[in-house]
Amino acid sequence: MAQHAPVYAICLLKNETNTVSAVVRLVEKFENNKFVTHLKATFKGLPAGLHGFHVHQYGDLSNGCATAGPHFNPFNKQHGGPNDENRHVGDLGNVTAVDGQDTNFEFQSDLIRLSGENTIVGRSFVIHADEDDLGKGNFEDSKTTGHAGARLACGIIALAAPFENF
Repeated sequence: MAQHAPVYAICLLKNETNTVSAVVRLVEKFENNKFVTHLKATFKGLPAGLHGFHVHQYGDLSNGCATAGPHFNPFNKQHGGPNDENRHVGDLGNVTAVDGQDTNFEFQSDLIRLSGENTIVGRSFVIHADEDDLGKGNFEDSKTTGHAGARLACGIIALAAPFENF
C-alpha cells in the first residue's frame, strides 16, 4: 500500500483595521482508508457571539475580503451546516466568541482537501460578522451564504512546513 505523507497548510486572517485576526493551521492525513483534514484556529478580536466561518472560492484579496468570491462549492450543492450531506465544501459552521478572549476553533472533515483536484490551498478563509443559519433560515441568502453577514476578516490558504504538536 502506498504511503501518504501528511500535507500541511496555514492561513493568517486579518481585517483592514487589524482589530480581528486569526491563525488557522491544517493538516491532511490518510486515516482509515480516506483523507481527513484537521483544522485548528485561534481568533483574536472577535465580538461576542456566533460567526459564520467558510472557505471561499478565491485567494484574491486585492480588494480585501470582497474579492474572495462565494463559498467554495465544487460539487454545486446548497449551503448547509458542517455535518449536513448537502453543503458546500467551504461550510464550516460557526465560531463561538466570548468578548475580550481568544477564541479557539477545531474542525475535521473528509470533504476538505489540501491536495488533489479540489484542494482549498490558494483559496481563502473568511470569518463573518453574524451567525451562519446553516442554510435553514428563511432569508433570501440562507441557501447560498447562511445569511452570515459582512466579512470581518480573511486570509489566503497556503502550503506550510510540518507543524509540531498538531
